[in-house]
Amino acid sequence: MSRTRRSTPDKACTEAVDLARTAAVDIGRPEWVGEHLSASVEGDRLVTHLFECLDPAYPGWRYAVTVVRAARAKRVTVNEAVLLPGSDALLAPEWLPWKERLRPGDVGVGDLLPSAVDDDRLMPGYAQVPAGEEDEEGVDKQMFWELGLGRARVLSESGREAAAERWYQGPAGPNNPIANAAPAPCATCGFMTPLAGEFRQMFGVCANEYAPDDGRVVSMDHGCGAHSEASLPTEAPEPAPPVVDEMGYDHIVFDDTSELELVTSDS
Repeated sequence: MSRTRRSTPDKACTEAVDLARTAAVDIGRPEWVGEHLSASVEGDRLVTHLFECLDPAYPGWRYAVTVVRAARAKRVTVNEAVLLPGSDALLAPEWLPWKERLRPGDVGVGDLLPSAVDDDRLMPGYAQVPAGEEDEEGVDKQMFWELGLGRARVLSESGREAAAERWYQGPAGPNNPIANAAPAPCATCGFMTPLAGEFRQMFGVCANEYAPDDGRVVSMDHGCGAHSEASLPTEAPEPAPPVVDEMGYDHIVFDDTSELELVTSDS
């Protein structure tokens, strides 16, 4: 059984703190190189010195300077000086492949987003009827061709399910404040244009230019205030005229003798 030989700390390399600090300053600034944190042995006559990084742009990072001494040499030299992250350093997010970084709406003008050959959301647009099944019940050769309309690939079952789930759970589905406040669902709206194929049962396109979803796919149980059969609320009745008291009343008159006389309308 072999054993890994542990390197003996080299005294000259371990004590070369000032040399290591000078190298750290060369890649930063004097005020950014903080206190000496540690010295770790990397190999024979090979030691790495760590210094605190005070650069405000790199909190938690460390200046790492590796020094080395050649065999039978007295002079210590700098082998490498870098800036390394510490355990509490601020780091960039873990790298992800571009396909995993894509978000809805990321494709812009001039961008290309090719679909993979084995994309499970797609299937061949033309499926040949297996031999011997031409006259079998439920097999329609014309259906296989019209499904693709001449396109190389069309949506597969998993592609349709994923799209339906995304649309139904999105802002154009029933779980939306504007849909909850709608006078009626889109299924009964004259501006609803149903989609073709299996989507027809659940989705359509809104054709009302004043609706918030004009030109977009909406579910049949979605809705908004621009429903074709929406009506204004019944106007409130006009308030009744005020009641005027026409009973008799007293008034004051003056006679020729300038005496004050109280005359009532009943007299």
